[in-house]
Amino acid sequence: MMRAYTPIKFFAGRSSYPLAEKITKAFGSEIGKTSVLEFSDGELQPSYEESVRGCTVFIIQSTPPPAENLMELLLMIDAAKRASAYNVVAVIPYFGYARQDRKDRPRASIGGKLVANLLLSAGVDRIMTMDLHADQLQGFFDIPVDHLYASSIFVPYIKSLNLDNIAVAAPDMGGTKRANAYARFLDTHMIICYKTRKKPNVVEEIRAIGEIEGKNVFIIDDMIDTAGTVCLAAEMMKNEGAKSVRVVASHPVLSGHAYDRINESFIDEVIVSDSIPIKQGSDKIKVLSIAELFADVINKVYNYQSISTHFII
Repeated sequence: MMRAYTPIKFFAGRSSYPLAEKITKAFGSEIGKTSVLEFSDGELQPSYEESVRGCTVFIIQSTPPPAENLMELLLMIDAAKRASAYNVVAVIPYFGYARQDRKDRPRASIGGKLVANLLLSAGVDRIMTMDLHADQLQGFFDIPVDHLYASSIFVPYIKSLNLDNIAVAAPDMGGTKRANAYARFLDTHMIICYKTRKKPNVVEEIRAIGEIEGKNVFIIDDMIDTAGTVCLAAEMMKNEGAKSVRVVASHPVLSGHAYDRINESFIDEVIVSDSIPIKQGSDKIKVLSIAELFADVINKVYNYQSISTHFII
């Protein structure tokens, strides 16, 4: 439990510096000074250029590939603990390796659990993250985990579009819980997509259950990676009479040929957060900031206030 009135300091990893600037500005603070010594072979050694002794330290760093982003976060946590920080909170808007939450085939790793163990071994006292790929990852930790939802920024934006005949779609069976929550908030119909894969990131076939014709469809997912699934889903829905198809995804991983697929697809708009920096621009991609959401939760956690409203998707 955090001690009252400990000084608070914010620091950022290099992959999330622009987002960290927005969060600290919304909080009314600024990012502390750090440096990263990078050896010629790529080895990293982060250090703090100001005292953190007795402070509650918030380290803001998403952990998308490459693995150096995760390693940098681990080293920053270790450095803060060794510098006598009172509490270290890892703010991880995008939690990498969260897709590996179980053994879904023989002799496979569970990367999510391994990352949790690494964070705990580094000395983190609390985790703050958003839209985990699987909710059960919270159980991998024996420390508090604040699991936030980007629905608090996406739902108002969807409403602001003033579209009629809205329908919410789950891109696969695993996303039905998330899509159902959006459907409740928007008081609208729900569509469930069913996809088959022969190997990771390659969708073989996609079908849908639910009324599509004449609908403005929003496909809801936690992340958009290669964009193969949503592009196929958008094409299928347009062929079945959808007026428009938009994608709402919390984390814009956007790897491989994702940008080209989106630009050439039947998708009208892709709505994402800034949990991961966008690598290249696109007229179809709309980025909404999560800075105020995280700043508000950080403020409430630091001041021992309830954050239960942010746990409701």
